[in-house]
Amino acid sequence: MMYQHKTIRLTMAQALVRYLAALRTEEGDALFGGAFAIFGHGNVAGLGEALYQYRDTFPTYRAHNEQAMAHAAIAYAKAHMRRRMMAVTSSIGPGATNLLTACALAHVNRLPVLLLPGDVFVSRAPDPVLQQLEDPVDGSVSVNDAFKPLSRYFDRIIYPEQLLTALPRAIAALTDPAACGPVTLALPQDVQTMAYDYPEEFFTPRVVRFRALPPVPSELEEATDVLKKATQPLIVAGGGVLYGQAGAALRAFAERHGIPVAETHAGKSSLPWDHPLQLGAIGVTGAPSANALASQADVVLAVGTRLQDFTTGSNSLFAKAELVSLNVNGFDALKRRGLGVQADATLGLQALSALLQDWCSSADWNELARREAAGWRETVSAITGKRDVAGLPYDGEVIGAVQRSSTTSASDDIVVCAAGTLPAELHKLWRTSTPGGYHMEYGYSCMGYEIAGGLGVKMAKPASDVIVMVGDGSYLMMNSEIATSVMLDKKLIIVVLDNRGYGCINRLQQACGNAPFNNMLADCLQEGDGAPQIDFALHAKSLGALSEHVDGIAGLEAALVRARAASRTYLICIDTDDTRTTAEGGCWWEVAVPEVSTQEGVRAARARYELERQGQLK
Repeated sequence: MMYQHKTIRLTMAQALVRYLAALRTEEGDALFGGAFAIFGHGNVAGLGEALYQYRDTFPTYRAHNEQAMAHAAIAYAKAHMRRRMMAVTSSIGPGATNLLTACALAHVNRLPVLLLPGDVFVSRAPDPVLQQLEDPVDGSVSVNDAFKPLSRYFDRIIYPEQLLTALPRAIAALTDPAACGPVTLALPQDVQTMAYDYPEEFFTPRVVRFRALPPVPSELEEATDVLKKATQPLIVAGGGVLYGQAGAALRAFAERHGIPVAETHAGKSSLPWDHPLQLGAIGVTGAPSANALASQADVVLAVGTRLQDFTTGSNSLFAKAELVSLNVNGFDALKRRGLGVQADATLGLQALSALLQDWCSSADWNELARREAAGWRETVSAITGKRDVAGLPYDGEVIGAVQRSSTTSASDDIVVCAAGTLPAELHKLWRTSTPGGYHMEYGYSCMGYEIAGGLGVKMAKPASDVIVMVGDGSYLMMNSEIATSVMLDKKLIIVVLDNRGYGCINRLQQACGNAPFNNMLADCLQEGDGAPQIDFALHAKSLGALSEHVDGIAGLEAALVRARAASRTYLICIDTDDTRTTAEGGCWWEVAVPEVSTQEGVRAARARYELERQGQLK
């Protein structure tokens, strides 16, 4: 007698939500924290009904911008070190394409998010429908095909029963340590509403386990041989250290073998800021301590980093060092012709340490590293400790005021930021001993991520004070989720540094020999009354936040006391100097300069560019 599966009749959309709601982590938490949704034509009738039906077990959050809600979902996953995540759904047209930037951001940063854009009718009976893109040579194309190169896994569900294979594959991609990234399931609006008799066991609560890839012995042996020949090794800690929960293993490895540690943006907070072997930030936005030793290192052990150009100084910073790359992702492990060890960061470091036994770096190198690290900590204290500032403060002084405002010695503050000048300053100057206390989106360097990302972080870490630091340019690009943070009672402290334009790119423009042009408001083409005088505090107030504009560091410090005591999202705006930055640290970054120009400054910059390129790894 054949075994008869018990079935339950559900629409495709109902089955999808029910399946997601049943997934659990090993700690017993729901794998998905719920879904962000902006309903419209293409998802309100089908998926919207399903989300309503399961709202008690799978919460739905309304947002104000599709890209922003996806950023919030991505930040939620990053704050959970990729162990929990969220879904995002939109309508079929501009709602879907508004998700593309966020999808690319998640892909670049190796972060999980499940995107569920609505799609056109499979039946084609009402073809073409509202918002449908028509391709005269391919009738199967919709705008959602644009997600294919941006997604780690893509599927279009054209029969309800396809969920039985598509959903397990989607979860596998979202939780794979190497392939982790965005998954897109395009959901045609008619298929969302179609019913199917699904096996009941498909919805049985199940535990999702995160695999830790062990190292291959032969790769470990090769890496051990390289390290044992080194006298001046350096560890570069990337995001994989945090995602692999390898902070303790990194610390033990560095201490046992006397190897100093430098951190990428994604890896910052891997080692406490005051650890004696903590050299600080590395690369273009790096500390002089880290960059000085990187230029002298004979072996670099890169752990969990994809070796972006800001980390490597466009492949010039440690071009002469032998590279050993420990990474769970084989693609990243083979960057820059290095020796790859494909493994989980914790397992890889522990196994490598066991083979190295009592081997250590040279005593002189260890002493130099400790001296440079201590010296940089003193410099950071001097920069961020300034209170009496003549004229407008710059970002480093603002960062110091924010850091001092913490009410505890072992702060649980989480600072959130993305593109512009602030990443450079925060990478060098922000101090944290809490893994994840520095939340920077710098893989895609996406302006507008900051406030939406802050919302996602607060949803993941409600007990922490989440401080969003954002420039005026990024604020103007995307600020709508201030209203969402108020609506959800997810308090943010937002510090807007107003330098009246795109100060970072303005300085880069001039460094490349060009005149200031189209970056600062004062240098833009203007007509009528000219550039607006923007009141950011008043704007935030209109979105439901508490807010104020302050003058100087003393005013900022007083406002931060009020902000921390406030009951809801609080925005503080301060005018800053667009010309000053932290002079210490940094290294060369390749930005192509025109080979021919009528401007003398550009010609001079091109000559410098040609000279500086000679130090690159070829």
